[in-house]
Amino acid sequence: MDLHLKDKVIIVSGGAKGIGEGIVDVLAAEGAVPVIIGRNEADNKKTADAIIASGGKAGYVTAELSDPGECARAIEEVLERYKAIDGLVNNAGVNDGVGLEKNGGYEAFVASLHKNLVHYYLLVHHALPALKKSKGAIINIGSKVADTGQGGTSAYAASNGGRNALTREWAVELLPYGIRVNAVIVAECYTPLYDKWIKTLPGPEEKLKSITSKIPLEQRMTTAEEIANAVVFLLSDRSSHTTGQIVYVDGGYTHLDRAIS
Repeated sequence: MDLHLKDKVIIVSGGAKGIGEGIVDVLAAEGAVPVIIGRNEADNKKTADAIIASGGKAGYVTAELSDPGECARAIEEVLERYKAIDGLVNNAGVNDGVGLEKNGGYEAFVASLHKNLVHYYLLVHHALPALKKSKGAIINIGSKVADTGQGGTSAYAASNGGRNALTREWAVELLPYGIRVNAVIVAECYTPLYDKWIKTLPGPEEKLKSITSKIPLEQRMTTAEEIANAVVFLLSDRSSHTTGQIVYVDGGYTHLDRAIS
């Protein structure tokens, strides 16, 4: 299926690794021009260069998105270089374990909101004039933690609840401009950050087996490509009457009774 994304400029925050990299790769395969925004210059360049070397198009802007000023600068730089923004994928973030008891307190909580939620708002805020012109689409990547809880990660859970709420709010607010807004929710997807986290636990291999055994569909992790396929479809005009939706690409983890598997 042709998704009609050829030469469309799509921003992907945190697009250099993990789920973001999967989204960037699928966008490039569809002929779009993914533009990575992330903090690590070397990672950004490596991912973009790999796509260009394989015959695709890609770019990047290096920015620390927890800094509000950097969010504004990043969008300005994208527009200076590409003159348009046809879509935006808010993806960057980290489950940083800021809880009520451990690693908590006002400063830690607010800092985590900046890492995980505030830049979702700011990137869209600054990109909005360009998105109005293109009637572009917005995708917010979220986590099951907003629905299920996890324990010990209050700020990340609050951020993901906020991502879901902003998805519905923006879908309403941006209706007059023909801008569609949807969210894709991730449960268990093996990424470099996931690998780093699980290795901090006692018995990481056993823990991983325990987690995957609870994923109803096929008792396996969702792949970054599977998440990316859903994201890219929702960015395309093939999903032209879909907005305000929170789509779970999670093998049934969040909503199916895991006792049935």
